[in-house]
Amino acid sequence: MDVVVELDGNLRILVFQMNVVLVVLLAIAAEPLDTLQSWVVELFANIRKGTQIKPQFTVEGTIWKAGKLFRLEAVKDVHILDLTWTMPCLHQEYLKKSEDYLAHLLGHEERNVDPGSHFSNITVVTSDDLLCRGWATSISAGVGDEGMHRSSIAYIFVMSIHLTDSGLEKIFDIIGFVYQYIKLLRQVSPQKWIFKELQDIGNMEFRFAEEQPQDDYAAELAGNLLIYPAEHVIYGEYMYEVWDEEMIKHLLGFFMPENMRIDVVSKSFAKSQDFHYEPWFGSRYTEEDISPSLMELWRNPPEIDVSLQLPSQNEFIPTDFSIRANDISNDLVTVSSPTCIIDEPLIRFWYKLDNTFKLPRANTYFRINLKGGYDNVKNCILTELFIHLLKDELNEIIYQASVAKLETSVSIFSDKLELKVYGFNDKLPVLLSKVLAIAKSFLPSDDRFKVIKEDVVRTLKNTNMKPLSHSSYLRLQVLCQSFYDVDEKLSILHGLSLADLMAFIPELRSQLYIEGLCHGNLSQEEAIHISNIFKSIFSVQPLPIEMRHQERVICLPSGANLVRNVSVKNKCETNSVIELYFQIEQEKGMELTRLKALIDLFDEILEEPFFNQLRTKEQLGYVVECSPRVTYRVFGFCFCIQSSKYNPIYLQERIDNFISGLDELLEGLDDESFENYRSGLMAKLLEKDPSLTYESNRFWNQITDKRYMFDQSQKEAEDLKSIKKNDVISWYKTYLQQWSPKCRRLAVRVWGCNTNIKESEKHSKSALVIEDLTAFKLSSEFYQSLC
Repeated sequence: MDVVVELDGNLRILVFQMNVVLVVLLAIAAEPLDTLQSWVVELFANIRKGTQIKPQFTVEGTIWKAGKLFRLEAVKDVHILDLTWTMPCLHQEYLKKSEDYLAHLLGHEERNVDPGSHFSNITVVTSDDLLCRGWATSISAGVGDEGMHRSSIAYIFVMSIHLTDSGLEKIFDIIGFVYQYIKLLRQVSPQKWIFKELQDIGNMEFRFAEEQPQDDYAAELAGNLLIYPAEHVIYGEYMYEVWDEEMIKHLLGFFMPENMRIDVVSKSFAKSQDFHYEPWFGSRYTEEDISPSLMELWRNPPEIDVSLQLPSQNEFIPTDFSIRANDISNDLVTVSSPTCIIDEPLIRFWYKLDNTFKLPRANTYFRINLKGGYDNVKNCILTELFIHLLKDELNEIIYQASVAKLETSVSIFSDKLELKVYGFNDKLPVLLSKVLAIAKSFLPSDDRFKVIKEDVVRTLKNTNMKPLSHSSYLRLQVLCQSFYDVDEKLSILHGLSLADLMAFIPELRSQLYIEGLCHGNLSQEEAIHISNIFKSIFSVQPLPIEMRHQERVICLPSGANLVRNVSVKNKCETNSVIELYFQIEQEKGMELTRLKALIDLFDEILEEPFFNQLRTKEQLGYVVECSPRVTYRVFGFCFCIQSSKYNPIYLQERIDNFISGLDELLEGLDDESFENYRSGLMAKLLEKDPSLTYESNRFWNQITDKRYMFDQSQKEAEDLKSIKKNDVISWYKTYLQQWSPKCRRLAVRVWGCNTNIKESEKHSKSALVIEDLTAFKLSSEFYQSLC
C-alpha cells in the first residue's frame, strides 16, 4: 500500500498505484478504521505494485481548429452559444485560483444602473439598444469540475450563453462584446478586493459546510487526491491563499480568438447546409470559417462600450456567524418540531430554532397564494409569465447574494408563488426585503416581455421530450382535476400581449395568503421580524380559503383497469415507457401512518426482486423501478420500465407476470427475512436528519401538504412494530391483485418511434382505453381536497 489518508473518524481513503494507473479505494462503513483498512489490505494486497514514475501527457499544437464555428443540431428547441478557451494545467496553482477570479467576472450576472446588461442578465454590459433587442437569457462561465476540463494537459474554460431567437442571428456581435469586456479586464489591473471577497466566501463556506452523504463525500475527496497534496485534500478547493496579479494577467492572455472554439447548439438549421456526421452518435453538424478580419476585430476591439464595468462590492457577504441557540433559553432550544408563532387571515408562520447542527445558516420557505392565479388556463399561463418575468427582474440581486452563499429560489405551484431564501442567515432579512419589494411593485417592460415569452414558449415546446417525464406527466394529467395541458397553454400563450399581462397583475396581487417556515439560526424575534417584512410590504386584503386553489384527485372506480396510449414527442426517440399505477386510498384519520407503513414495507421487500427479475435477468431495459406515489395525499404504487427494445404492451405483460407471482414470493419469506426488511425500514425512518436543509425540507413537506405531522416518520416506525407478514400479503391481495374490487389501475404507455402504437388496439379488450380525457374526467368522481 502506497498511501493511507485518514480524513476523520468515519472515513479512510486508501491509495494504490498499479503501473501507470492510480487506484483510489473508498472504504466507508460503521466499523473502526483499522478494521476497514485490514479488509482492504486483505482483498487488494496481491495487486502488483507498478512504477513510481508519474506519466506525463502532452499535446502538440492547439486542441481544436482555430477560426472555425461549429453548428450542432439540437433535439430540444434551444439556442446555446459556447465559447471555449484552453489554459495550461493549473494543478500546481490551486492556492491562487486565478481561473476562478476570471470566471467570477466573466460569468457575473449584474445589471448596470445605466440601464442594464447587454445580455439582459449578464455582467458584460452594453447599450440600451442591445438590451432592448434581448439577445440572451442567461450565462455561465468557468472551468468545469469534470476531469476533461481539469486535466494534466490543459484546463478548459467555457462561457455558455443561452440565446433568444434574435440572439441566434447576432452571434458574432455577442462574441464581439465578450472580447470588449476581456479587453477591459486587460486594461484594468486585477482587483485584490475581488480576490478578498472570494477568499472570505471560500473560508466561510468550508468552515460552516453542511454535512453531505459519506459516499458522495468520499468520492469527491478521492478525486481531490489526484489534484491536491494530502494535507489539502479536504480544504484545497476552498483555498484562496495567494494573490497573484501576474498569473491573472497571464491567463487573460489565453482569451484570444485563435485559442477559441465556437459551438452553436440549435434546432434551427438551414436545410441547404452541408452536414457532417460525428462518428459516435451520428449527430449532424456544420463547420464554417471565421473571416480573418473578424478574428482581428475580436483580437483587438477598437473601442470598449462605456457601460462595461467590473461588478460592485457584494453587500450580502455575512460578518455575523454567532449561533443563536447558544443564547436562547432551554425551553426553545429543546423543541423538536416547528411551532406556529403567527396565525392570522393574511399570514401563518412556523418557526423552529436549530440546536442540532449549530451553523450560522437558516432556511426560510414561503408559499404565497395569488388571487385567481390558477382559475383557468389563461390565468395559469399569465401567472407563469409573471413569475418568469419576476425572476428575470430579480436576477441581479439573486446572483449577488448567491455568490455570498445566500440562495434564492422562485417557482410556481398552481396559484402559489413559492419563495425560498436560504443560506448564511446574517444578511437574509436584507435580501428578503429587497426581493419582496420588487415582487410587490414590479411591472415588466415590453422588451423583457418579448424575451421571456419566447423563452416560455420554448420551454413548453421542450416539455415531455423525455419518455420517462412524459409518462409521469400523462399520469398526473389523468389523476388531477385541474391540469392544464402544455399544448393548450401554448395555444393561449401565442395570443397574449404585454397589455394582457399588465391588466392581470394588479388583480393577481390584490389578495394574498402567505404560509411560511423559518428554520435554523434565527431567534423567534428575528422570525417575527421576517413576518413583519411581509406585512409591511404586502398591505393587501387576505385571500380567503375558498378562493385559494385546492387540487382534487380522481377517485378511480372500483376494479378500474384504465389505459392511456401516447406516442413519444421526439420522433427520433427509440425508448418506450410503461408506467403501471395502482391507486390505493386517500390519507385519512389515524390509519394514515399504518397504511403508509404497509406501502413502504411492501416497497422495501419488492424493490430488489423486481429489479433483479426484470432488469438483471430479463434485460427489459435500463430503467426498471417501483415505488410509492403520493398525489395530493392520495396513496398509490407504481411500476415503471423504460426500454428501447420492447413495446409497452410486452413490458406491461412482464410487470403483470411479476405481480402475479408476488403471492409466492411473499408467502415464501421466512420470519428472519421479513424481520430484516421491517427493522431495516424502521432504522431508515428513525435516522437523524443529516443536515439542516434535509430537516427543513421534511418540515416544509408537512406544511405544504397541510398535514402538519412533523413526527410522521417516528409514528410510522411505531406502527411498523405491529405489522406482520400476513398484513403485507393482505394489503397486496386487496390493492394489487386484479380480482379484488379495490384493485384500481392505470397503465400509461408511451410508444417509442420503433414501435407501432396500433398494436394497442389488439390488446385493449379487458381494459378501458381513455380516448377523450375531458369526457372521462367529467364523468368521474374526485376525492375531497386535503391540500
